[in-house]
Amino acid sequence: MMTPNSNRLHIALFGRRNSGKSSLINALTGQDVALVSDTPGTTTDPVLKAMEIQGVGPCLFIDTPGYDDEGELGEMRMTRTLKAAEKTDIAILLCHPDMDKELQWLQRLKEKNIPVILLLNKADILEDAASIASVIKNKTGESPLIVSANTRQGMEDIRRAIIRRLPEDFDAQSITGKLVSAGDLVLLVMPQDIQAPKGRLILPQAQTLRELLDKKCIAVSCTTDQMEVTLQALSRPPKLIITDSQVFKTVYERKPAESKLTSFSVLFAAYKGDIGYYTASAATIGTLKETSRVLIAEACTHAPLSEDIGRVKLPRMLRQKIGEELQIDIVSGNDFPANPEKYDLIIQCGACMFNRKYVLSRIAQAKEQKVPMTNYGIAIAWLSGILDKIEF
Repeated sequence: MMTPNSNRLHIALFGRRNSGKSSLINALTGQDVALVSDTPGTTTDPVLKAMEIQGVGPCLFIDTPGYDDEGELGEMRMTRTLKAAEKTDIAILLCHPDMDKELQWLQRLKEKNIPVILLLNKADILEDAASIASVIKNKTGESPLIVSANTRQGMEDIRRAIIRRLPEDFDAQSITGKLVSAGDLVLLVMPQDIQAPKGRLILPQAQTLRELLDKKCIAVSCTTDQMEVTLQALSRPPKLIITDSQVFKTVYERKPAESKLTSFSVLFAAYKGDIGYYTASAATIGTLKETSRVLIAEACTHAPLSEDIGRVKLPRMLRQKIGEELQIDIVSGNDFPANPEKYDLIIQCGACMFNRKYVLSRIAQAKEQKVPMTNYGIAIAWLSGILDKIEF
């Protein structure tokens, strides 16, 4: 199975129309993945290309529309470019000699704590690239890399620059963290209900299982109805039990006293987001009233299913606790309010389809507006009365 895009380093290219972003993507990947044209505005939506970079590993290049686009359609393209910035781990900014718009974007990216690599592209046709680079350094304090997508000049310099700007925690992120180590017995209790794709595991289950194998753990899997039989078949109680949040209470009541308990959603809360803010915000559920407003944010854009956890089960649990008149809004995919201050609580899914940078950008929005934000697993654990008894 290929590395999911959500687990890849996101590298986005920003620049004016016709600055050579698409050509540069093709040069970096060695493939014609982005449409190239002399006509400004050819790239109308972000183009994604997954690849491997030596010394970096799996990454995702994002070719964005030019930020100097005009008109009503141009504004829509700009919105897409801004959305891409929220997911960006490392930005490549293609410079223009006057640097007017580039300085604005450089400031915007730095405000989001995104490392930026400055490039002066089209070195093969610029008359005095060195002098232009000197001007850019005077304006930004940093020398741009002089490159050419056409002749592939400077491609290795870009690779080395990406490695130097890797996030500090790039290799440190782990789904199970310090909860398990080599030789530990781990039981995965995985309901195979209507939401489980026929013939395969959902992404959090597959990723967690793979990490357990990489850590040399002994991983055993079963469905909820086979949990007791599975426990009886084991020679010792599992050190950790990982389950789906929707059966938290059932599994908690059946687990051995010495076995620790968590869920895939809780693990991803720490892996993708801010577990401290999530757990602190969960207490807000106890203060909600029927006049309160809650936002449930799903990463997936799947068609709603019966007993869907985000659209049916979690809203039902909340209304049973707070009252039937509780207002609950649901968004999916990249949809997320720019100003979430109208909500009393935001509940984000496990976000297995998003990269960590994007989830943290959502949390930053919530914090800026002083809106509590938690996630499915943490919220369900709180509603089940076992938040203080689970591991993360």
